[in-house]
Amino acid sequence: MSSWKFPNLKLTKKQRVILGSFLILLGIALFLSFTSYLFTWKSDQSLIGDFFNRELEAKNWLSKFGAQISHLFIFSGFGIGAFNIALLTILTGIYLFLSLSIKRLINYWFWGLYVMAWLALSLAFILPSQPLLSGIVGVEINQFLIHYVGSFGVGFLLSFLFIIYIVIRLGWTPDHLITHFQSKKSDLKEEFFTSKESSDLENSKVSSETTNNEITSVETPENEIKITSTAVNQENDNTSEEIKKSSEKIEIGSDNPDDVKMEVQAADEEDEIDELSNKLVQDFGEFDPTLELSNFQFPKIDLLEDYNKGKGITIDQNELEANKVKIVDTLKNYKIGIADIKATIGPTVTLYEIIPEAGIRISKIKNLEDDIALSLSALGIRIIAPIPGKGTIGIEVPNQNPSIVPMRSVVSSPKFQQAEMQLPIALGKTISNETLVVDLAKMPHLLMAGATGQGKSVGLNVILTSLLYQKHPAEVKFVLVDPKKVELTLFNKIERHYLAKMPDVEEAIITDNTKVVNTVNSLCVEMDARYDLLKDAMVRNIKEYNQKFKARKLNPEDGHKFLPYIVLVIDEFADLIMTAGKEIETPIARLAQLARAIGIHLIIATQRPSVNVITGMIKANFPARIAFRVTSKIDSRTILDAGGADQLIGRGDMLFTQGNDLVRLQCALVDTPEVDRITEFIGSQKAYPDAHILPEYQGEESGTSLDDNIEERDSRFKEAAEIIVTAQQGSTSLLQRKMKLGYNRAGRIIDQLEAAGIVGSFEGSKARQVLINDLNSLEEHLNNE
Repeated sequence: MSSWKFPNLKLTKKQRVILGSFLILLGIALFLSFTSYLFTWKSDQSLIGDFFNRELEAKNWLSKFGAQISHLFIFSGFGIGAFNIALLTILTGIYLFLSLSIKRLINYWFWGLYVMAWLALSLAFILPSQPLLSGIVGVEINQFLIHYVGSFGVGFLLSFLFIIYIVIRLGWTPDHLITHFQSKKSDLKEEFFTSKESSDLENSKVSSETTNNEITSVETPENEIKITSTAVNQENDNTSEEIKKSSEKIEIGSDNPDDVKMEVQAADEEDEIDELSNKLVQDFGEFDPTLELSNFQFPKIDLLEDYNKGKGITIDQNELEANKVKIVDTLKNYKIGIADIKATIGPTVTLYEIIPEAGIRISKIKNLEDDIALSLSALGIRIIAPIPGKGTIGIEVPNQNPSIVPMRSVVSSPKFQQAEMQLPIALGKTISNETLVVDLAKMPHLLMAGATGQGKSVGLNVILTSLLYQKHPAEVKFVLVDPKKVELTLFNKIERHYLAKMPDVEEAIITDNTKVVNTVNSLCVEMDARYDLLKDAMVRNIKEYNQKFKARKLNPEDGHKFLPYIVLVIDEFADLIMTAGKEIETPIARLAQLARAIGIHLIIATQRPSVNVITGMIKANFPARIAFRVTSKIDSRTILDAGGADQLIGRGDMLFTQGNDLVRLQCALVDTPEVDRITEFIGSQKAYPDAHILPEYQGEESGTSLDDNIEERDSRFKEAAEIIVTAQQGSTSLLQRKMKLGYNRAGRIIDQLEAAGIVGSFEGSKARQVLINDLNSLEEHLNNE
């Protein structure tokens, strides 16, 4: 199926409307002809083959045309399954008329013809004496198969073809059916108890109306109103209850007693809702979002490698002492005395904390960074002057024999296992050999940068793996953008567990930059919808909303549902900015500004942290940053607003900040085979029927909605068209140079040229294809519009 491609037909909007209208009417005509044929085929049998004899009259609703075409498709063809031809023709016309995507239509045609053929063969097998139902094609194929495989063989074949349809087309599996029936059973049970609860509530209201309540309102000079409510004894066959309400004072800022009544009524309704929700919680317990995949098992620690074989950090005392002596001697050469020095050993870097003698200026030590690196014969020396909160000066020196930090060691650490966070991430280990666990929900977005081969892709895998080890598929969904097409493909195996995608998209992991814009805009639509839900629920963030939903205080019939966290991961953001520019920067900035409260979080990685990629708008909304080794101080300041990333030693050595202090740590290592085992383990378990579906977003395939309107075209449209056709290059920059236009106006003209069928569609960094060969053809094309 995925290899099928619809012919690349270049139709104008007018042509699509005309062709679509024709196909819709043709499909309706076929449907009426087929329906009439079922009742008039005997009367019209003599007309078949004698189409041009005007003395003969047909009974079919569409006369001879209807009789002839129906005989061809139904009797001589596929029987009543031929109705699919009529329906598919109508559907094709609708798609063309409305200029919808053709890709989904191909799917409809394939399965429509599949069902037609299966129905013809099935009816011929079950009712061999009724060729009208199965058609001659069905009868002949059935007889052919029976001759070679027998009746049992044909029955098995039909059953197998039916299973293919319900599994591939409908997505029904045994697990899915069991879950469906269990949920239906649960819904019926809940509906029964809800209706019973409503009935009890109505009975209590009727009883309360018969109660004699005396309400006395007294207005006081202090603008206070007293409401006294006394209930008399109420008796019935089952219960005898005495309701007493003591006097209450309600202070209000209005002299109108009706306002007080409305307040009391609203309070009573809210109390009733709380009482009903508490009753539901008592009867059924809190709503469990993981119920559909209640048997889901989190990945086991054994799936991860222990690269150190259980060994900790090896301490070389000789190396420590030698480095201490060299640091002290180097500083003495510049007449800097040291009062004390101590070392803290990390996986890849050792921190030497020194206390200088009184009167020594910190800046003097800071300026000796290169001299200390020379004396130690080491790369990646970093001086922290002073260390925040300690009153000492830190000198970070790389170890001669660095240790690997396996993902297994950080995942199994108590700090990660016992983390009470919404989206816990175990990044690695600090210089003091402590596991660093952070909450993505608190960041709330993360920006990553580093030169090629310094650990960015491994860092992304570490983040995703951390969440897979902590969060159930019902609690978090990933939107993955992978322009490299190789870094995140392993996560395809967990598509129906953890991934989210747009409707009608075949693969959840996005590798085409042109599709990223629609996906990010779809997340903006999701964000707005979630804010509407929070507003209706009268809560401020996703955590409060989900707690309220679990407590059954929100009605699903009002559109409320459990909201999973959504994590958008974009690798190689520089490539995306280069091809899409403002088109992608604007929705990303909007998500970064607003999406935190409703549980959408962004992780953006780039290997080129220049200011035209990481713009001020993006940096302002990404307080959390990770910097692997970069090539220059400028890149370091771009990503961190501080130096230091250019002095890292690479291979996972990184700096992390959440908007305050910089923390140096060694990123955990999770290799491709480990990710493969984890995704294989998750993917082999029962899953949802499909990936999490994001809201549909209709991108502007050809500029704006005005581009097809000739009256709305730019005044210099024809001049631009002549320049493009003459140069045979569909480029915005060409129009800017030749016509001395601004970028926005030139871009609009290019979109109008695309809508007019003069240039092709956007192809990333390549120039658009010019569809008109010469000026004469252009003139003829414009005149025919």
